[in-house]
Amino acid sequence: MTHPHNEPPLNPLPPVVIALFLVIVGIEVVFNLGARGLMGGPQAVGWRLGTLERFAFSAEIFAWMRETGRWPIEHVLRFVSYPFVHASFTHALFAGVMLLALGKMVGEAMGSLAVVLIFFGSAAGGALIYALSIGSSAPLIGAFPAVYGLIGGFTYMLWLRLGQLGENQIRAFTLIGFLLLFQLIFGLLFGANSEWVSDIAGFAIGFALSSVLVPGGWSKLVDRLRQRN
Repeated sequence: MTHPHNEPPLNPLPPVVIALFLVIVGIEVVFNLGARGLMGGPQAVGWRLGTLERFAFSAEIFAWMRETGRWPIEHVLRFVSYPFVHASFTHALFAGVMLLALGKMVGEAMGSLAVVLIFFGSAAGGALIYALSIGSSAPLIGAFPAVYGLIGGFTYMLWLRLGQLGENQIRAFTLIGFLLLFQLIFGLLFGANSEWVSDIAGFAIGFALSSVLVPGGWSKLVDRLRQRN
């Protein structure tokens, strides 16, 4: 048996969550060092802008791909690359902290593969809904649609748990309700943008994916499909 004094005070984070966090924060560290002239020389000042132009998701580029039927890999990759570029270090830090918290809970309950699938599935789906519904010329950047997908995964687990306990399952949506209220107040005070559409889409996709990725979820889905047939 493990002696209580030898146990870590905090449960270790899933490696995939740490990896995603390090990529997000590491990119920001490089940008900030370059902007301060500590690495990269004079051209480093434009690293952030150049990275945004190359890796941010663009609804206009997506519309061009749909119209022409051409899907260059460098533009398709924007669906999953934009979560790693942010407007500022603070922007990245907030997303990274939420990633650590939500990724830990989802990873411990569903596994590392589920975290990866929800993160990138919600990011891609959020960008797609953003492009189809808003079509804004403003680029979509930041990990928040992917993080909202993890919130969707956490909400689904809580929703299941409350159902098992016979309690009101609507309580599972308290966190997303609070975040939406915060976004509404922030938008009224400082001006709203259309990125909230991708956040909500990411949440919905994460919630839906979790119904399959949660332990036993795939088997239940197969059983339901067989019963319908």
